[in-house]
Amino acid sequence: MAKMEAKTSLLDNMIGVGDMVLLEPLDEDSFINNLKKRFDHNEVYTYIGSVVISINPYRSLPIYSPEKVEEYRNRNFYELSPHIFALSDEAYRSLRDQDKDQCILITGESGAGKTEASKLVMSYVAAVCGKGAEVNQVKEQLLQSNPVLEAFGNAKTVRNDNSSRFGKYMDIEFDFKGDPLGGVISNYLLEKSRVVKQPRGERNFHIFYQILSGASEDFLCELKLERDFSRYNYLGLDSARVNGVDDAANFRTVRNAMQIVGFMDHETQSVFEVVAAVLKLGNIEFKPESRVNGLDESKIKDKNELKEICELTGIDQSVLERAFSFRTVEAKQEKVSTTLNVAQAYYARDALAKNLYSRLFSWLVTRINESIKAQTKVRKKVMGVLDIYGFEIFENADNSFEQFIINYCNEKLQQIFIELTLKEEQEEYIREGIEWTHIEYFNNAIICDLIENNQTGILAMLDEECLRPGTVTDETFLEKLNQVCATHQHFESRMSKCSRFLNDTSLPHSCFRIQHYAGKVMYQVEGFVDKNNDLLYRDLSQAMWKASHSLIKALFPEGNPAKINLKRPPTAGSQFKASVATLMKNLQTKNPNYIRCIKPNDKKAAHVFNEALVCHQIRYLGLLENVRVRRAGYAFRQAYEPCLERYKMLCKQTWPRWRGAARAGVEVLFNELEIPEEEFSFGRSKIFIRNPRTLFKLEDLRKRRLEDLATLIEKIYRGWKCRTRFLLMKKSQIVIASWYRRYAQQKKYQKTKSSAITVQSYIRGWKARKLLRELKHQKRCNEAATIIAAYWHGTQVRREYRKFFRANAGRKIYEFTLQRIIQKYFLEMKNKMPSLSPIDKNWPARPYLFLDSTHKELKRIFHLWRCKKYRDQFTDQQKLIYEEKLEASELFKDKKALYPASVGQPFQGAYLEISQNPKYKKLKDAVDEKIIIAEVVNKINRANGKATSRIFLLTKNNVLLADQKSGNIKSEVPLGDVTKVSMSSQNDGFFAVHLKEGSGAAGKGDFLLSSDHLIEMATKLYRTTLSQTKQKLNIEISDEFLVQFRQDKVCVKFIQGSQKNGNIPTCKRKNNRLLEVAVP
Repeated sequence: MAKMEAKTSLLDNMIGVGDMVLLEPLDEDSFINNLKKRFDHNEVYTYIGSVVISINPYRSLPIYSPEKVEEYRNRNFYELSPHIFALSDEAYRSLRDQDKDQCILITGESGAGKTEASKLVMSYVAAVCGKGAEVNQVKEQLLQSNPVLEAFGNAKTVRNDNSSRFGKYMDIEFDFKGDPLGGVISNYLLEKSRVVKQPRGERNFHIFYQILSGASEDFLCELKLERDFSRYNYLGLDSARVNGVDDAANFRTVRNAMQIVGFMDHETQSVFEVVAAVLKLGNIEFKPESRVNGLDESKIKDKNELKEICELTGIDQSVLERAFSFRTVEAKQEKVSTTLNVAQAYYARDALAKNLYSRLFSWLVTRINESIKAQTKVRKKVMGVLDIYGFEIFENADNSFEQFIINYCNEKLQQIFIELTLKEEQEEYIREGIEWTHIEYFNNAIICDLIENNQTGILAMLDEECLRPGTVTDETFLEKLNQVCATHQHFESRMSKCSRFLNDTSLPHSCFRIQHYAGKVMYQVEGFVDKNNDLLYRDLSQAMWKASHSLIKALFPEGNPAKINLKRPPTAGSQFKASVATLMKNLQTKNPNYIRCIKPNDKKAAHVFNEALVCHQIRYLGLLENVRVRRAGYAFRQAYEPCLERYKMLCKQTWPRWRGAARAGVEVLFNELEIPEEEFSFGRSKIFIRNPRTLFKLEDLRKRRLEDLATLIEKIYRGWKCRTRFLLMKKSQIVIASWYRRYAQQKKYQKTKSSAITVQSYIRGWKARKLLRELKHQKRCNEAATIIAAYWHGTQVRREYRKFFRANAGRKIYEFTLQRIIQKYFLEMKNKMPSLSPIDKNWPARPYLFLDSTHKELKRIFHLWRCKKYRDQFTDQQKLIYEEKLEASELFKDKKALYPASVGQPFQGAYLEISQNPKYKKLKDAVDEKIIIAEVVNKINRANGKATSRIFLLTKNNVLLADQKSGNIKSEVPLGDVTKVSMSSQNDGFFAVHLKEGSGAAGKGDFLLSSDHLIEMATKLYRTTLSQTKQKLNIEISDEFLVQFRQDKVCVKFIQGSQKNGNIPTCKRKNNRLLEVAVP
């Protein structure tokens, strides 16, 4: 993101003139040219003192970002370029810090950007005020009220795609910290005639198109609507679609906004039902019928639309149908019912549609106020935002009753603007101790009196004419005006007694002209009486009140028969006059801030500036008059500190720093510059400059002085830069020279060193070669001596050996032969070695008899070696298994007939998987120790010899028997209490566990059990007992042994049985002292 340019004054980098008060010369052409110059450079805001002129750019500009908000936050009004944020910040800080209620008045014609300006003000205030969940909710509700009011109160016109067709004034309430508490909205003069008729190229209110475009098919079916715009007479078809406007998305936005503001679901449904009813009212058509008495009456052509409206609103169809055909007039105790002709029926239909929509809009404003109003009763600070129509002047006498009361409102706003502006000027002069001089200006009170005077005012005459019995028409109203206002200097009419307008062909006979502060406006008198009456037949009000629809019934309280009021309702003019009076009274209690919105062209195009159109708006907004009032005294004022800071370079005594008070510095500065005393005055805290030429002279002097200072700074900088560069080059040269000298010396040293090494190497080589020659000569001498000695010693040894060999030749030959035979034997054995398998019984044949003992010893050693190699391959688990198998072999081999069958079976131990089987969870929880073996065995009952299934568990310390079904432990025997295990020598699985006499586990006697894994169980029991008790368990193998059952000893005898039971041993009780086991 590019860094924003910092400005310290409105006058810095100014395009044109940022404040029109400083414009010189001041006339209409220079005013327009200055606005155009700034507009062409995307400067859409210009000041008139504290008033902001805003020109609609008709495109998005990057001047409303959060960074811009922070830039203008807590800054002086004239410190930065003109912006709507500067005015918003000034108003908010005055409200927060100085406890002054504020109001921001936004005016301008349709399409000038009033609505967008009010949104920008509210969004800025929302951005800079406090944070927090509750505060954010209030801010969100205040901001979300805009989409709702825009949908129901804005429409597309030829001048603006989102034109506000009502005036809005919102009071935003803050607490003492400046955080928003809530708000109150007031609405003025909704253009309800747009509901039934729109000018060519314009649309009805947005909400009608949004419902038809964005509602779902089911919701449209509930409202009895169709999506086709052409089905509804109240919707103009030539501009039904607007480029760049998504009605469907806007409908979703409106529904979401209504939910945020606080509308309940049934309230939202009721609102859209009323909107649908208004839309369908336009489809009701009438046909004429003649009665017997000759009077004309009207009938509804197609009653389907009427039926659907009645279903939506809950009104009896016959009651509404009669209300469209008859009118009842009540006078004291009499009632007169008359028929309505077709024209009157259409008038009644349209009047009902306008009133229904207008009252719905007022209800929406009231309902929004209920949601956004402040909940606390503490004292509040208030900021008002007024978004209201500007002065309207249509060509070709198209100005009617609406333009008349709009312009009346603007006359009142201009009156209060002049009064408050002059008051503010006077208060500042008094506060600063400057003499106040009277300012000449045009006072438009005379025009306001022409319109609002209670006896002779135009509104009073219009009300009087509407209330007068007899025939009342717009022509009779104009005649009355001509009689009463003929002599008024701001009233013109061709039919008046004033002869100067009798021949004015630019003024038609059916029109009158008023000279407003912004110029002359000609009003077409046609429609004044009807629009001021704004009549709704009582029959229709009563029909609406009878509706079962709660919202419609609440909109027409006057329809209640119990509260019939024969008094005529107030006219539209009198209501608006009272609203304007209340608004003016409200504004006079607040500090005003003004935003004047201007439309640059009628094409809604960017970069187009129509000077004639802008000139027209400047005139009726009275902007030149505003500038003249502001400049009547002193055109420019500024606090002493910023003034001295800005212009101190123009005087040697104040430059670069003034040591004394700021006012004294400004006095010295102005005396030094010889500015005439009549051109300025010194206030208590500000300097006042009368003529803009004086200010611009100061600016020119400052500009030239800044150029001189810039030249001086540039000269000093260039000198410093050159000196710095020279010193750097000098330092660099010294460094380079030192490095070069170092390099040269290093090269010289390396060359000398290399030469010395070469000479040394040659000398050392020569010495080494010389020494080598000497050593070689010495070596050859030594070798020659050695060879001679060797030959001599050999000769001597051979002489002695001949003598010895002749004496021991036989024994030497025998030893040699024997050594060769043994060597041959070992070499042959190497090639004939058997495999490394321990069970391989092969061994090479013995070649010589005398090697028999050696041959057997080699076989034994080889077998032991390959067994060791085989054992080294075992894991710890395999070693444990083989140790158990070896233990079993020592215990049962050749003693128990069952043993050979168990050799090939691995010892598993845990046959039941107790830890994984949920059936044995209870048993697992009861046993804390590691389980060595878990197996199902048969426990032999001594009474009858029958078997009962039990779970046999062997742990490190105990032997346990548990019930197989329930898992309950039946017996628990410590290994120290087991004395002996008895079994037969036959092929059966019976064994007895003998317990130590007198032990706690021996109360019931010994255990006689039967198992399919007898060898494994006995082996593991033997090893575990030996490990824990360090004593060998006695294993008794006999076909007849005694078993202790409680107090008796029973003999268990094993015999050979028949094969009728298969291979399963059987146990029978022969007598009290004998159990016989038949083994097949």
